[in-house]
Amino acid sequence: MTTLRTESLDAGAAASTGPRVGVLALQGDFREHAHVLTKLGASVSLVRRPDELDAIEGLVIPGGESTVMDKLSRAYGLAEPLKAAIAAGLPVYGTCAGLIMLADTVLDAIAGQQSLGGLDVVVRRNAFGSQNQSFETDLDIPALGERPVHAVFIRGPVVESVGPRAKALATISDGRVVAVEQGNLLGTSFHPEINGEFRFHEYFLTKVRAAATAA
Repeated sequence: MTTLRTESLDAGAAASTGPRVGVLALQGDFREHAHVLTKLGASVSLVRRPDELDAIEGLVIPGGESTVMDKLSRAYGLAEPLKAAIAAGLPVYGTCAGLIMLADTVLDAIAGQQSLGGLDVVVRRNAFGSQNQSFETDLDIPALGERPVHAVFIRGPVVESVGPRAKALATISDGRVVAVEQGNLLGTSFHPEINGEFRFHEYFLTKVRAAATAA
């Protein structure tokens, strides 16, 4: 297994006794997620091969480019094992491109693009425009407490519709949904890993611990 020690990100990661969480490391800002999870006490590994899924209790799919992640996950033989793990109840948190990867339906996808699915939502890629139209805002998210969540949007998707199996956690001022959950699955349009907002990762780790206890 490729660990954070191998990537020279955090020498203490391999020694952690916290929940075993993988970060999909095919493309995108996986190192940022790995650092946050390590600070929160998780035992973190970077996932690039199917056999590495056997050693984790939860997975984070980072922001980046969903089309590239899709192509690489299929090229590396990860796509089908990931779909099976999600269907079997593996806790997964997807941010930005990761939310696209988890969505059952993707609008404005490029020709041939596929998602892993699992979240009963319809998302639209690049719903907030180009990178120079990135923005920040505060969100009220009761599931995370009274203090607003400061959210950073970078070419993020938006959830166009939420199916009956999923639940909206947050909306922006115009009512569009930007955070959802469904059982062990969690998705956000924004990037809490880049601005010191750890509450979504903490919330996700409660799902990981609960699933590991129930197994």
